[in-house]
Amino acid sequence: MKKIAILIEDHYQVLEVWYPYLRLKEAGYNPVLTGPAGQAVYKSKEGYPAEQDVTISNISPADVDGVVIPGGYAPDRLRRHDRINSFVNQVFNSGKLVAAICHGGWVLVSAGILKGKRATCFFAIKDDIINTGAEYIDEEVVCDGNLITSRKPEDLPVFMKAILRFLA
Repeated sequence: MKKIAILIEDHYQVLEVWYPYLRLKEAGYNPVLTGPAGQAVYKSKEGYPAEQDVTISNISPADVDGVVIPGGYAPDRLRRHDRINSFVNQVFNSGKLVAAICHGGWVLVSAGILKGKRATCFFAIKDDIINTGAEYIDEEVVCDGNLITSRKPEDLPVFMKAILRFLA
């Protein structure tokens, strides 16, 4: 069964964590909530809890078939951890799925994987995406090899279709 890490931190966007988690589970994959060491439960912007399955220090890029990076303000916190950035970089460079939605693009920037890629994100961080050397495209989902990006919660259905198509 393919294992997909879903990165979590405090102030995550509820739909952008739970919609992919439940769709992956429904499709027969093993989604694992993965965050920095230090706490067992992370809370959404509204306080909804997500219990971490494994810390980033206890999972290897070799252990997963991909990573999903939800938005909210969590990505600004996630990108501060070298281990998170290294994990995403290694998953990407292994040709495995790297999918980010909304502000999740911030982690892609810090992981150093966007130069020369096509990507989308929440409009407020498009300058960050462009300044890292990516071509910003304002579409509900942008697929560039093993990189899949979307803009906002309303894009989740097409985001997940693209993810599931890549993993099939």
